[in-house]
Amino acid sequence: MGVEITAPVSCNSCGGQIEDAICGGCKSLQPPGQLDHFARLGLSRDFAIDGQALERAYFAAQRRFHPDRFAGRGAKEKTFSLQHATLINEAYETLREPLPRARYLLEIEGRPLPGDDGKTIADPELLMEAMEWREALEDAAPHDLPALKAKLDGELTAVEGALSRAFAGHDLDGATHQALRLSYLSKLGAELRRKAAPRIAVP
Repeated sequence: MGVEITAPVSCNSCGGQIEDAICGGCKSLQPPGQLDHFARLGLSRDFAIDGQALERAYFAAQRRFHPDRFAGRGAKEKTFSLQHATLINEAYETLREPLPRARYLLEIEGRPLPGDDGKTIADPELLMEAMEWREALEDAAPHDLPALKAKLDGELTAVEGALSRAFAGHDLDGATHQALRLSYLSKLGAELRRKAAPRIAVP
């Protein structure tokens, strides 16, 4: 399983050689290793991941390291269990949605998204596209919103496909561009849903 540790190589309790997060000799739980989110859940490092495989990996890892399983152990192993559970949750929350997954992959490559690192987005084509979408949303009447949502959903699907191809080809410039598009399109989607939500009159 991908939650296997890379360090330490000797058991924290008995000192024996270990290859897993639970010592094969004394069965004691080890501290979490320095793994990326994909490895922690036993997944290949790729933008295109199977949602059901992610769910299965997450629940399997949580069952294995859940603090309740180590309630009768010493304080050290209880702490390790909480650390494992926290890191597993963090991995799942990062990988389950396309945008944080893309951000994370770019961070691994030392390419944080412009805007996330305090730098201004300097892509005229992207800025123009974002402005056109925002104007379309602002000008849309209530009866226009379903068609606008369908168009936006299509764009989101296309961007996710482009991101998958960019990461698969190690095209980091292309992945950065598409991740920025996914970021602003996701924000527009949230705004569209708020605009389309029924308004309740407050007496």
